[in-house]
Amino acid sequence: MARMDTAVALVRSYLQANGFFTVSEYPIFESIGVTTRSVTDVDVLALRFPGAGGFATDDPTAGLRIVPDPELELSDGQIEVIIGEVKSGTAELNKAARDPAVVKAAFRRFGAMDLSVEEQLVRELIETGTAHHPAGIRLRQMVFATKPPTEKRYVYRWMDIGNIAEWMRSQVQEHWDQFKTIQSKDPAWGFLLLFEKARRGEN
Repeated sequence: MARMDTAVALVRSYLQANGFFTVSEYPIFESIGVTTRSVTDVDVLALRFPGAGGFATDDPTAGLRIVPDPELELSDGQIEVIIGEVKSGTAELNKAARDPAVVKAAFRRFGAMDLSVEEQLVRELIETGTAHHPAGIRLRQMVFATKPPTEKRYVYRWMDIGNIAEWMRSQVQEHWDQFKTIQSKDPAWGFLLLFEKARRGEN
């Protein structure tokens, strides 16, 4: 199995910490006659139900509860869907991300919908960066990158990977009493835990 891109792994861990279910490096295929070819990979697909990850509870199996990052501007009353690209550089969408067929294929990863609604959502997302399904679902096209867009006008939302890493580090420090007992195989959290242990001089 190929190793996941480091930046993609970081963004995936960040979204999971904010209550999202994630699929990373999701391939989009195109069939032409008897031939099938890969069109592109969507770096991150993410789905979040209202309130996920933010409830405080004393249940022994509830896990660590983290208040979501306000920079994500999550809605309290809507299901959130993110179709995201991850860049180790400038925050720019690939050409394929503006292809209605690719966006439609990404939508269908989450389930079937009425074709007329699907067409409207695809058009709205490409034109504005955000689309609203009548069932109460907000869909956003986002780019996670280390540098801002060079275009003066862009409709997608972009987030700085450096700020994401800093937010994750702050969560480790704030919740250290819980984090220090965790044995995480997640590469991003595993590194942050090791870094914090080294910084504190703990075993």
